[in-house]
Amino acid sequence: MLTRRHWLTSFALMPLLAACGEAAKPQIVAHDPDSGALCDLDGMQLSDYTGPKAQLYFEGDTQAHWCCDTVEMFALLLKPEQVRRISAAFVQDMAQADWNQPRGHWIAAKTGFYVVGSRRQGSMGPTIASFGTLRGAQDFAAQWGGRALEFSAVTPSMADLSGGALHDSHM
Repeated sequence: MLTRRHWLTSFALMPLLAACGEAAKPQIVAHDPDSGALCDLDGMQLSDYTGPKAQLYFEGDTQAHWCCDTVEMFALLLKPEQVRRISAAFVQDMAQADWNQPRGHWIAAKTGFYVVGSRRQGSMGPTIASFGTLRGAQDFAAQWGGRALEFSAVTPSMADLSGGALHDSHM
């Protein structure tokens, strides 16, 4: 015969036992691409181009999917037909990274600030420069033009890919 104490112990252990069946989600950490990494959208080699890069992780996939330009990331994320769920997105803080050879300084894309309409170019032509702080974005905009925005203020029309190498008929 089970006593009240046995019942209480059984109920207390149920949440722990239920958690045993759940797989722990791997922690996604941003990292630099290797020297031969290619852009998932157009196959361009990331190391051949200046400006901010992005890395995306789709739900259930721990492999980085690279964008050779942040404008590509926004074009992908803001497309209404995008159905694959994104579990993480990272961009480079260009107040810290070297524009001509960006390495490191990865931040979560949703926490970043962005400059749209500057005179700086990325691999896809006019780019959306990424920053870890509003101050970094404002300083960049003061020097290179454009306006500083939060992630949620970037619109699909700002993520125009028509100026990049993908559409250059002279190559």
